[in-house]
Amino acid sequence: MAFDELALRLSDVVAIPVTPFGEDGTIQPDVYGRLVDRLVAAGVGVVTPNGNTGEFYALDEAETRVCLEATVKAAQGRASVLAGVGHDVATAVRAAEHARETGAEMIMIHQPAHPYVSARGWLGYHRAIADAVPELGVVLYLRTPSIEGADIAALADTSPNVIGVKYAVADPVRFASVARDAGLRRFTWIAGLAELSAPGYFAVGATGFTSGLVTVAPELSLGMHRALAGGDFAAAMGVWERIRPFEEMRAAASSANNVSVVKEALAQLGLCRADVREPCSAVDEDDRARIARLLASWQLT
Repeated sequence: MAFDELALRLSDVVAIPVTPFGEDGTIQPDVYGRLVDRLVAAGVGVVTPNGNTGEFYALDEAETRVCLEATVKAAQGRASVLAGVGHDVATAVRAAEHARETGAEMIMIHQPAHPYVSARGWLGYHRAIADAVPELGVVLYLRTPSIEGADIAALADTSPNVIGVKYAVADPVRFASVARDAGLRRFTWIAGLAELSAPGYFAVGATGFTSGLVTVAPELSLGMHRALAGGDFAAAMGVWERIRPFEEMRAAASSANNVSVVKEALAQLGLCRADVREPCSAVDEDDRARIARLLASWQLT
């Protein structure tokens, strides 16, 4: 698929599925596949295995391959697969090459988890990964304000398969500046902090947003995207109000329960177990009850 078509596909709800574990702690690929099929059947056009909601940093290299393979198998070409890759350069390149071999169309390069990241080093890291898979579209995952728009543009000058940016810095003014300095129409800009940030980021240039909530209530996330894409901010904020308590639970205490809230909701819907891996932890009884009430209010139970 041409890069311009892939870039257009990113102007969507970019779903980040959870990684379901069995009672013995191992990944359940069949359950994973059913979760992905549910998303695609609901109308989700882009799925990201091995994202942060998928507990990427708690998975080993073999497990990330299981997640990607389950996603491609379940999507069956009905949705684009955007495979999360990261860690050191060699590991990320192996993951990117596996994504190509497995049938993914794009990769998302995680923000480098390193205490000492220079702009020049950031460029070199991303260039090495992007250039290893020139056939695949590349999405950058930015969680730091230290990267400038000029850095993104410089990367794309030498790596033309860089087509999108998942921007996850909680500063819409900074986002607006970076996007315009890099090229507002040169890349697809994805609001990387999910639904609560999406209206503000759409107002200044985003055309897609990432979501973990969509795995629980696809119609809510997709409805918000339709409203934002159509410029109906009042309707989008109507969805925003309905989902706000759920997303605030996920964001509390520096997002400590980001994954576990989603998994608990899915468990209450009978879709997977609620188990998470350390350093995450399960939600407490109060949050469990709050999640149950929200699911009932959304008419899912």
